[in-house]
Amino acid sequence: MSTTLNTAPKLTPDQIEAFGHEMDGIRQRVVADLGQRDADYIHKLIAVQRGLEVAGRGLLFFGFLPPAWLGGVAALSVAKILDNMEIGHNIMHGQYDWMQEPALTSKNFEWDNTIASDSWRYTHNYVHHTYTNVVGKDLDVNGFGVMRMNEQQPWHPVWLGNPLYAVLVMVLFEWGTAFQELEIERVVKSEKTLKQVYAQSGRGVRKVGRQALKDYVVFPALSGPFAPLTFAGNLTANVARNLWASSIIFCGHFPDGVEIFSEEETADETRGGWYYRQALGAANFTGGKLLHIMSGNLSFQIEHHLFPDLPAHRYAEISIEVQELLARYGLPYHTGSLAKQIGTVWRKIFTLALPNRRKDSEGRGEVAAATPRKELVTVG
Repeated sequence: MSTTLNTAPKLTPDQIEAFGHEMDGIRQRVVADLGQRDADYIHKLIAVQRGLEVAGRGLLFFGFLPPAWLGGVAALSVAKILDNMEIGHNIMHGQYDWMQEPALTSKNFEWDNTIASDSWRYTHNYVHHTYTNVVGKDLDVNGFGVMRMNEQQPWHPVWLGNPLYAVLVMVLFEWGTAFQELEIERVVKSEKTLKQVYAQSGRGVRKVGRQALKDYVVFPALSGPFAPLTFAGNLTANVARNLWASSIIFCGHFPDGVEIFSEEETADETRGGWYYRQALGAANFTGGKLLHIMSGNLSFQIEHHLFPDLPAHRYAEISIEVQELLARYGLPYHTGSLAKQIGTVWRKIFTLALPNRRKDSEGRGEVAAATPRKELVTVG
């Protein structure tokens, strides 16, 4: 197998260097302009999120009335989405550290999710954003270890369940990411023991326990005889948040055109090379302002990968410069409607459930052989 996975136009070392300098210039201009409007934005958003959460939980206390239950679920779902996507995700990237407000610093913030913040900062901020789309380094590129999302993953009949695995990942998204740092897939490859996994699980178990206690014990108990309705409402809101968050992440990482890279390609990578990989390893989707806010502005996933520590509400204006810069260097800028992007992702999910197809000597389609069981999780 070739070690070159990236099929996008290649740049010379001098071009990579110049590309990196221009990207740094965009970042520096935004950093120099950070100020009151950014602070006002995050403060207003937090106030809206808290109001929605109070309203949602309050309405669920009257869940015996169908309109109240539905309203409570809707308000709580939106509150959880805002807390995770546009507030928690972005604050924990350090986008508001410059404000020096303790509650809004990346190291202090804790969100309404089963994922411990420290765990998320390691698996997402460090691993994913450092090794974005590097096969063998970034777990996300291989479908979080439970889906087949690129042809570099050897095929085995177990992948016939790929669409089912994708649905389960979406419904259980918060629970899967809560323990991502444990690297359970390494147990399958005999690179890690269950004893080691158990020794590392304390932080995740504690956060999962606190979150489950809040949503499924404390608030239902406060509802008295209507506890089952509050329990169901909280569960529905969490599933709605999971489905939305996972869909947004799928659209940013798996659509057609998104490139993957080998470790050899990224050896001795410069800052310009890192920018090059980030620009090609993500995709955007279009929409209105409300859609951008509800997606945590990850509708601009390209800009987020390029500048993860800049306030996300700035990505829309940055995107104009980024798109022009990529065009000047002959590089693609992958974007499309939300429906188009999620459609290509699901097509890929179904396609990769089957063996790779290759051409025989006469150009006819031919199904690739299945990978032996012992190589199921081997990449490369």
